[in-house]
Amino acid sequence: MVTLMDPNDPQEERVFLALRRLQLPHLRDTLAAVLSEAAKEQWTYLEFLDQILRREVDAKQGKRIRMGLQIAHFPCVRTIEGFDFSFQPSADERLIRELSTGNFIAHGENVLIFGPPGVGKSHLAIGLGRKVVEQGHTVRFTTATALLSVLGKAESEGNLGDKLIEYSKPRLLIIDELGYLPFERRAAHLFFQLVNRRYEKGSLLVTTNQRVSDWGIVFGDEVLATAILDRLLHHSHTLMITGESYRLREKRKSGLIRSRLTNVDPEQTQRETEVKPRKSQTAASITDNTKA
Repeated sequence: MVTLMDPNDPQEERVFLALRRLQLPHLRDTLAAVLSEAAKEQWTYLEFLDQILRREVDAKQGKRIRMGLQIAHFPCVRTIEGFDFSFQPSADERLIRELSTGNFIAHGENVLIFGPPGVGKSHLAIGLGRKVVEQGHTVRFTTATALLSVLGKAESEGNLGDKLIEYSKPRLLIIDELGYLPFERRAAHLFFQLVNRRYEKGSLLVTTNQRVSDWGIVFGDEVLATAILDRLLHHSHTLMITGESYRLREKRKSGLIRSRLTNVDPEQTQRETEVKPRKSQTAASITDNTKA
């Protein structure tokens, strides 16, 4: 609790009350230190005003970001700055830096990150999500398995509509690990409902280890898979990452794996690299490329 520097000073009391009413908690908590620093540095009136307003804005921004990160439910701390582009040169650094600006959020554009396990898809998804939070947008992170479990439970309890609204509210919804497990037919329909509800209204960021030509197997329905892909790929940015798993690299460094192992079949890699990371591709065009 903040105490007055001089409880008998009515002017000081009025200042504290005004700061509370104006909801300027940082300035209220640091007023004594700021006044002392101002006297020591002999700030002008304008310099004093600039300092207190800048510090209050920074404090509010920091609090907002902390709350946004908490609401996002990121499973761990990952940043774009911490991603090793030299180890994964197939990751389009220019595009990732562009996405880090968050401009795609304003247009409701999607981001799809393709690649085998361990190449950094989740790292990039979390890192981009943190950037979006820092820019003032709401973000929600979930895995595909957890998402479908929640939606399935909501449907059985009769409140699917409420859950779909909940997952439609964030400006960016991140769905990690799509395709690691195949969907039951009903779960695939629930996923379509969510994608359709967010279509051109809110951005989706999806990571997957499956080529789009295999999404019919993942969803158990070629027609439904095509409908989902058409909505995801319309107004989208795609990233294709190939290369060695970070986890395998660490095992190799520790001596557990003697030779350089890769988790990507060379012929499959050649086919996948034909999928150019570019904006606004159609499901049909990417499917054709990955089958080539």
